[in-house]
Amino acid sequence: MTTPTLEGIRVRLEPLTLAHLPAFEQVALGPNVEPTWRYFRDIIKTPEHLRAWVETALKLEAAGTGMPWVTLLKSSNPAEPDKLVGTTRFIDLDLNNLTVEIGNTWLAPAYHGASINPEAKLLQLTFAFETLHLRRVALKTHHQNLQSQAAMRKLGAQYEGTFRNHMIMPDNSTRHTVWFSITQEDWPQVKSQLQHRLTQS
Repeated sequence: MTTPTLEGIRVRLEPLTLAHLPAFEQVALGPNVEPTWRYFRDIIKTPEHLRAWVETALKLEAAGTGMPWVTLLKSSNPAEPDKLVGTTRFIDLDLNNLTVEIGNTWLAPAYHGASINPEAKLLQLTFAFETLHLRRVALKTHHQNLQSQAAMRKLGAQYEGTFRNHMIMPDNSTRHTVWFSITQEDWPQVKSQLQHRLTQS
């Protein structure tokens, strides 16, 4: 299954390729954005790190267990190109059990709170529940990433529990992983809430 392009009003999710690397490097690297990667399991500090991260995503896509996207902010000026502002992906896609996880979501700090992430999530969740007819979409995050946890709750995802001592981070610290999910039964209400949020933004 190929990763589709998902088109929204202000946001387009485009299948990630190596051709996106130059634009990705412009927003994803440097001292001012490095802290935003701190909850990721991979070290992303150099172009080589970023390329390896993208190549891993593409290998999982080829294996049929992942769908990686870049997040593009659509230009309101026809003379200007759309701007790459982040990335997100489907992880552990399981069409036998009809489940997936949305993860590896990163957005340039300048675009936090700009309604880009909610629209991207609406696109992904609509595809998951209404095209793939999945029964469950999971989301997880680092126990210290309170901003991400708040965003998941605001999205309408249900807290499921915390996996203690779940991962070892690059700095050798311990990560407890906080899990949330949205099920097909939750989806109508979650969709309605997301659509309402976007009309208010």
